[in-house]
Amino acid sequence: MTELSKYTSLRVGGPATKIVQVSTEAQIIAAIEEAGDTPILIMGGGTNVLIADKGFEGTVIRISNNSVQAEVDACSGATLTIGAGEDWDTFVQTTIASGFAGLETLSGIPGTVGAAPIQNIGAYGHEVSEVIARVRTWDRKAGAYKTFSNSECEFSYRSSVFKKNPGRYVIIDVTFQLRKGEMSLPITYKELASYLGVELEARALVSDVRKAVLALRAAKGMLLDSNDHDTWSAGSFFVNPILSAEAAAKLPADAPRWVQDDGRVKTSAAWLMEHAGVKKGQIHNGAGVSSKHVLALVNTGSATAADIVDMARLARSAVKDKFGIVLEPEVQFVGLSL
Repeated sequence: MTELSKYTSLRVGGPATKIVQVSTEAQIIAAIEEAGDTPILIMGGGTNVLIADKGFEGTVIRISNNSVQAEVDACSGATLTIGAGEDWDTFVQTTIASGFAGLETLSGIPGTVGAAPIQNIGAYGHEVSEVIARVRTWDRKAGAYKTFSNSECEFSYRSSVFKKNPGRYVIIDVTFQLRKGEMSLPITYKELASYLGVELEARALVSDVRKAVLALRAAKGMLLDSNDHDTWSAGSFFVNPILSAEAAAKLPADAPRWVQDDGRVKTSAAWLMEHAGVKKGQIHNGAGVSSKHVLALVNTGSATAADIVDMARLARSAVKDKFGIVLEPEVQFVGLSL
């Protein structure tokens, strides 16, 4: 039996009962229907998943469909429908090279197009929900196609209707609405603005923003490198907590704060970890904390899934003991929990 560690960026995970590789829409539906009521695990790039050492008792469906449909208007921009199996950063790079704006700050995020709406991926001040028009899925419960408009996706910070209903909706393709132009979306992230040498809310060339984002991600170990154990991670392991105004007021004065539209306050998981004593380069058995960024929990080369969970628990407990805040994982757990 093939170990699932072969297909994940963390390089851990035991065998699956069955693994199916699909590259067309018809093959995706056939694999789902053949699985029947048994558990299935949809995998694209395997970059945001932590699979138990015992593996997965069910069918793993590895999707690589990357069909593209495009409607381009010389003035308004493009409507692009992309297969769920397309590599995310390849897609971003292609849109920029084609003269479109909107995805530049999401450069370098590992994974596939189909995974993007599930997590509502975001980076450097913007989220993918800003440019998604609709998401077409196969509803396992109804046994039929279901297309979601942007509002029906119920996007929120690192969440969506697809994440809230795990296993029900299998994403077939995603439709994006992108603007034609050389200038980026407003730069709203201080670190990125500083790197680009522009003021907050200013715009920059999309090509320059992509280069800056890739450089910043590389410096934080957030670009996967098969030769560098310090990048054998699932990206940011925890999401930034969103607190009530009262809870946020109890944080130290220098803690990062971003006030949300509903009055709640988002703070930095990385800041909380560092100020709770979690250190870059810290090792626990075969797992560790990246020497480049505290939010990236890594496989130093010999980690098991259990080792990584233990490392996550140590970090989570440190933050809870220090600040009374329970960090929630951004990574999808399969056969495991904190």
